[in-house]
Amino acid sequence: MTTNGIKEIVLRYVDAFNRGDVDAVCACFAPGAVVQGVLGWGEIPQVRPIWEMLVTSFQMRLQIEAIVAEERMVAVRYTERGTFAGPFREHAPTGKQYEVVAMEWFQVGDGGIERRWGARDSAAIFKQVGIPVG
Repeated sequence: MTTNGIKEIVLRYVDAFNRGDVDAVCACFAPGAVVQGVLGWGEIPQVRPIWEMLVTSFQMRLQIEAIVAEERMVAVRYTERGTFAGPFREHAPTGKQYEVVAMEWFQVGDGGIERRWGARDSAAIFKQVGIPVG
């Protein structure tokens, strides 16, 4: 797979998130893919409900600031923005907006994304939207 080809898969993933289309997000992943984040890791069936909640609760949008690909790896730095528009766990939406830097790394194979590592400052998001931290 070419460098442009692996970038294209990641760009489809970003576009799907920005449209709130979790089905399309999941379709970017290879069977048995593992997604890792600050709270742990899981395969798509474990991660999908979390993504659905984040899309619904925070209306997150990812703006790519930098993308680098080499061999089978893609690294992306985003500005992530959103609005706390739906319930999140026991917290009612506040309508407040947030903005943070987020980073994700992807290992891509012929079947799609095989592994994804993500990092974002959840505490900063919660503070900006009015969710108590701590």
